[in-house]
Amino acid sequence: SAELCLLPALAALLPPLPGPGGPGPAEGGLGALPAELRVTVRALVGDLDSLFTALGLREESFAVGALSRVVAAELASYAPARNRRRTATNKASVIFVDRTLDLAGAVGHHGDNLAEKILSVLPKLPGHKTDVMVNMVELTALQTTDETCSIIAPGCLAQPNDPAAKALWESFMNLKQKEAVMEARRHLVEAASRENLPIKMSMGRVTPEQLSSYIHLFRNNLKALENHCGLLQLVLAAVQTLKHPQTSKWDNFLAFERLLLQTIGESEMPSVLNQLLPMIKSYNKRMKYDYTCEDFLVLLVYMYSVVGEIKSGKELDAAEEEVKKALVKAINDEPQLSPLLQKIT
Repeated sequence: SAELCLLPALAALLPPLPGPGGPGPAEGGLGALPAELRVTVRALVGDLDSLFTALGLREESFAVGALSRVVAAELASYAPARNRRRTATNKASVIFVDRTLDLAGAVGHHGDNLAEKILSVLPKLPGHKTDVMVNMVELTALQTTDETCSIIAPGCLAQPNDPAAKALWESFMNLKQKEAVMEARRHLVEAASRENLPIKMSMGRVTPEQLSSYIHLFRNNLKALENHCGLLQLVLAAVQTLKHPQTSKWDNFLAFERLLLQTIGESEMPSVLNQLLPMIKSYNKRMKYDYTCEDFLVLLVYMYSVVGEIKSGKELDAAEEEVKKALVKAINDEPQLSPLLQKIT
């Protein structure tokens, strides 16, 4: 009933976009976009229509933000979507929200979540946007130090036919990291016990090395590998993420963001920028765990998003100028710019 009470308020705040019978607020908006973005929006609308068709949905669209209005208007006037809405039986409200309205949410490192770290740290599975490549070499007798070894096909996170793997992925998403890795150990122990593998349950803190040693028990047993392949892929994803240098940097980001939220009310923006300045290091002075130029751009976006209204003045101008100089020097000293930095510069 509480949800039903909210619907009129939601409708007043975000009026549904009109269907093909009337002009929409974003009509003509798509034509104003660059050609590449127009193609992307149309592709997104086609993908959404395919998803809603599979779910049998008749949607009512709401939008927050300029680009969201364009996407929602395109969906409203998309011919296959109109035909689908005439016959679909399940109703749904779909809210499109521009992520630029919450840049802090888009660039922040949120909480202690293993799933988010896995998705951010491991390389993307070719042809996929939401799945990652899991290095499967540990499950073989192949000896290689090449992290990009392509002889063995990569694993992935999507394991729809493995109940244990699905349950473990839920733990990765919903539990804190410490609890999630304990769940990974428990699932491995249960799987090994069912296969009569010589596993010894240990208590205390779970380490990536301990999980790897459990995984190695499955290596020479093809039947066990086949029975628990999905589970092993997820545990390997966790192990590779926990060992990845980017994970330590993730924790540093999270600590900095929490500190910033605590101090931003007491400190002025120039003071925060001055604290940031010594951390901007050129390529030849950076250690493995130091922030890169891209990392600083992410931090700056986060800082300016959470600080709210900023009082301009000479002190702020001077602090910003120093940060700009340091960042430009660091970018110039890069031996090879990443695709993102190339695009920006």
